[in-house]
Amino acid sequence: MSLSLYVDSARWRKHIDQVRDTHPGIVPVMKGNGYGFDNARLADEASRMAVDTIAVGTTYEAARLKDHFDGRVMVLTPYLRGEDAVPLPDRVIRTVSSVQGTRDLVGSRVVISCMTSMKRDGVTEEDLVALRGSLDGVRLEGFSVHLPLDHPDGTDPATEVVAWVERLRAARLPVHTMFVSHVSAAGLALLQQRFPDTVFRPRIGTDLWLGDHDALVARGTVLDVVPIARGERYGYRQRKAPADGHLLVVSGGTAHGVGLEAPKTVRGVMPRAKGVARAGLATVNRTLSPFSWAGKQRWFAEPPHMQVSLLFLAGDVQPPRPGEELDAELRHTTTHFDRVVLQ
Repeated sequence: MSLSLYVDSARWRKHIDQVRDTHPGIVPVMKGNGYGFDNARLADEASRMAVDTIAVGTTYEAARLKDHFDGRVMVLTPYLRGEDAVPLPDRVIRTVSSVQGTRDLVGSRVVISCMTSMKRDGVTEEDLVALRGSLDGVRLEGFSVHLPLDHPDGTDPATEVVAWVERLRAARLPVHTMFVSHVSAAGLALLQQRFPDTVFRPRIGTDLWLGDHDALVARGTVLDVVPIARGERYGYRQRKAPADGHLLVVSGGTAHGVGLEAPKTVRGVMPRAKGVARAGLATVNRTLSPFSWAGKQRWFAEPPHMQVSLLFLAGDVQPPRPGEELDAELRHTTTHFDRVVLQ
């Protein structure tokens, strides 16, 4: 049986189309695990949306998706001199983040990344004069700015885009298209109004594919229900059961991403207190699983196995039957589902 992602396809596509319609020129982003859907499925969905360009993370992803999408494919990871050569069609656009990278890709379609407050990659203002002389022979598709998600200083994300458009114009560079990440529809409209000669194209991933949470439900299949008595040992580490109850063997383990978490930014007293409490429980081998039964999130009996998770259910709770499914709260960007069911 399986760890499944159930999708209310009509509702999901309604949301996708609303995002497309409120963000003219949208470039759907698909990378990694495809936000839990698989990149090939999202590329097919982009074709249904009738967009002309998609964005992927790496050249390897671009090679895998070239047969699923007929339009332009932008690779977000910047070109690196000496990287593995991956055969790609001419319609693939490479991101470059340096003057040298631009010179290396003569004859190619390129988007030039500009350094923002993300401090991740991109050309700087000091590079612009040299950049102007390196554009001969490349097919410039535009410039790009990748902005932070949070702005604790209260600044408007669009202000960074404005600053870059003005710098590029002052350097007499052709700013016909700007690809932007993490700017609202309202911010994009203001940018377009201020710079009518530049086309602003939003690159959107999470808000596009995962923006309607209620259209998506993850569930793990109960594979077995094993009665266990207090003090009886179980599992890889042979822990003792804390009370009479049942062990639930559920589809979904570390190979799926269950039990794996990315580091989080925590702000505020209450979130920090909750984090300390979770850490304290973990030291005594008490960790909540993402799976729920009978209206409550259930505890891991031990750390998840590679393909399944072992949960402990107290004896006063009626257990599920093998073949039933448990709802699961999972992070879609780190979960590999066995199947995606479009309902």
